[in-house]
Amino acid sequence: MGRLQGKVAFITGAGSGIARAAARLFALEGASVAIAELKPELGRSCEATVRGSGGDAAFVETDVTKEESVKSAIEQTVRRFGKLDILYNCAGGSIVQDAPVTEVDMFVWQHTMSLDLLGTFHCCRHGIPQLTKSGGGAIVNMSSVAALRGFPGHVYAAAKGGIISFTRALAGQYAKNGIRANAICPGLVKTDRVLQRFGNPDDPNSGTPQAQAMKGQFRRYPFSVGEPEDIARIALFLASDEARMITGAIIPADGGLSAY
Repeated sequence: MGRLQGKVAFITGAGSGIARAAARLFALEGASVAIAELKPELGRSCEATVRGSGGDAAFVETDVTKEESVKSAIEQTVRRFGKLDILYNCAGGSIVQDAPVTEVDMFVWQHTMSLDLLGTFHCCRHGIPQLTKSGGGAIVNMSSVAALRGFPGHVYAAAKGGIISFTRALAGQYAKNGIRANAICPGLVKTDRVLQRFGNPDDPNSGTPQAQAMKGQFRRYPFSVGEPEDIARIALFLASDEARMITGAIIPADGGLSAY
């Protein structure tokens, strides 16, 4: 029997990156997965991948920055699968225009806060009542090593720091409902988006300045830079009953970067 057998998971941003890896892994462990994704082509591709691996999944078009979209997506998930047990808020990310507070355009603030922090808030706002109806469940929020150390991207760091505080507040508030809330703080992860943006530093034929700069970034990590599956496995553990004693935890998954 899988570690999530009989569970229903709602995973945001599941069309790509860490969330896509998590959708496949959760399904392989027995969960029915709602692939909450803004881009239909990515959402349907992930659904096909999960189903092709023998899992149960359904794409649910979702814009986490819009409350009505999230509300509708949660309702569709419950209609499709009958309940909700796991809420994995993975949608988010930084943008290249992030900059020091005295220089950054206010568009960056609005965009980043809406996607990273408000999106997580929306999903919890409408997901928690369904978790409660199921007798409890697990919330896994995605923060970042940028919330644990001082980083140049001030707006992204602020948004991800907000997720840490929000997660701790959720853990205290909803323990009585049988709901656990934890956050993961990844460092650099070799998702397709990262590799497309900077180039692949592992590719000996990639001599672009961005790839060379990324090699320098990789060397900052004492242990290793992560793969999407590395973070997905941590989310799987936190979502499973194996983590029943863990709530309000902030888990660095950054290859030791925040420790030094």
